Amino acid sequence: MKTTTTAWVVILGIAGVMCAPPASVVNEVKARLQAKYRSGDFSRSDHWGVNMTTPELIEAFGYPVETHHLTTEDGYILEMHRIPHGISGPSESRPVAFLEHCLLCSSADYIMNVPEKALENHLLTHAIKDTSNTSFSTSKNYPFILTGAEAVYYAGWSMGTTVFWAMMSEKPEYNQKVKAMAAMAPVAFMDHAEGPIMSLAPYSDDIDFIATLLGVGEFLPSSELLDHFVETFCDVEAATAEVCYNFLFLLAGPDPDEIPKDFLPIILAHTPAGASVHTVNHYAQLVMSGVFSKYDYGLIGNLNHYGQNTPPLFNLSKVTAPVGLFWGATDWLADPTDVARLAEGLPNLALNHKVDKEEFNHLDFGWGIHADELVYRHILDFFANY
Repeated sequence: MKTTTTAWVVILGIAGVMCAPPASVVNEVKARLQAKYRSGDFSRSDHWGVNMTTPELIEAFGYPVETHHLTTEDGYILEMHRIPHGISGPSESRPVAFLEHCLLCSSADYIMNVPEKALENHLLTHAIKDTSNTSFSTSKNYPFILTGAEAVYYAGWSMGTTVFWAMMSEKPEYNQKVKAMAAMAPVAFMDHAEGPIMSLAPYSDDIDFIATLLGVGEFLPSSELLDHFVETFCDVEAATAEVCYNFLFLLAGPDPDEIPKDFLPIILAHTPAGASVHTVNHYAQLVMSGVFSKYDYGLIGNLNHYGQNTPPLFNLSKVTAPVGLFWGATDWLADPTDVARLAEGLPNLALNHKVDKEEFNHLDFGWGIHADELVYRHILDFFANY
């Protein structure tokens, strides 16, 4: 089976702008990080990477990285990150893998762990960016232009799976460009989603309307205020660190031993990275409607956009690329019952994998200490069949 011996290209992006520190500081942090990684000594007080961008984090682990910018048809400027090859150097005929991140996340969330644990190291490269679902086709076309590949492997996490179902429903010709798709914490239907945040779903349209009137288009963007809060109250040495840690479980489901506490400062320094208010509202609409449909603009808006009273449903029967589903038993946002409903609607479901751990939540797929052995190795085995 092809696993980590294969050289991969993965393309990621970054949803949110982070301020880069001076070059001298970056170089110092990189040197310290590499020394600590080699020695295996990660002290809880060494919060390396908090002020580093995704490319700087990738370089700090010793990998090459490229940054690419492209403009979508509707005017979004995307920044995409590529690791062209592994530490050992270039090789010929490298398969291409494209990684799509979750809501409020960025490409940084795929490297929130030491290299041997992070997904990017298992694929031996990387990439992503999206502030809304409208730029899907532009960002997805770029790997083919950049690498010359006829087809890619696609790995999505949460929202990264939702945009895949939507894309294949709207432009089924893209199925031919995907060798296989690995869906981590897959989201389409949300009837059984739970947690305190779901109590806001009935009011999401009103919140969206008010935000639009006020000219607020981004939800929870990166900010100095949020960074200050994290540094003050979520530092692993702070007395309040456990509160920050447990708050994540209120959002994503229980699993007290998977999120690496040593990485909590860097995780919260990069996440949340912001998202469109409309995108957040769209997920709330899915919770309330019980169907997997396009954005609901209201009666008049729907008539203008779709020519009908209600938003059209996405057609899962058009998702003909081979799909592997990877889901956790205690995921509150991609509930097992909703995942089962999704599985029934996919015409080419090649793998339906329940994570072999009693508690495994929505965030564990990207940040989990054991995600490499519980999820990533199974993704590699799945991809190796195609």
